[in-house]
Amino acid sequence: MNMNGKTLYTVIIFSENIVGLLNQITIIFTRRQLNIETLSVSPSAIKGIHKFTITTFATEDMIDKVVKQIDKRVDILKAYYNTDEDLVFQEIALYKVSTDLFIKMDGVEELIRKYNARVLDMNPDCVVLEKSGHYEETQALFKELSHSIGVLQFIRSGRIAITKSKVERLSDMLSTMEKKLDIKQKNGEE
Repeated sequence: MNMNGKTLYTVIIFSENIVGLLNQITIIFTRRQLNIETLSVSPSAIKGIHKFTITTFATEDMIDKVVKQIDKRVDILKAYYNTDEDLVFQEIALYKVSTDLFIKMDGVEELIRKYNARVLDMNPDCVVLEKSGHYEETQALFKELSHSIGVLQFIRSGRIAITKSKVERLSDMLSTMEKKLDIKQKNGEE
């Protein structure tokens, strides 16, 4: 995805879950005048390690400098950047609409099938729909609901992403570090 000659990059950062680290990371983006489009933090597949997934529009030179600066932080295990082609990614969106208008809407079943959405909650006042997908897909449902019956509330998550490679890059890095440590221990070094 391009915007004003800039590419949407996904920055993936691995770290222990340390208080204040997110603030330190966002300051690096702010100093370079990069706007964070989406942000998601969760535990990774490696016990005790958290994964930050951040998207931003930048040039490759700019994102390379940001990632190198993040990577230098003591609390960061590793930081990478990727383009969409390197990743499998999704977002989740929730839409709240009026129950009366939703029920009266023509083609509601077709709409749900068309967007592969699902009804999470339905009560006398409102219906909450869920849609996962790429930004364009969740936005398309928002536009269609807005034009047909109106949307009372809308929220979209930050991007969640995994690399298309077989293992997490951090796993490779930790494995290499572990092998070096084993060699040093065998040689009596510290």
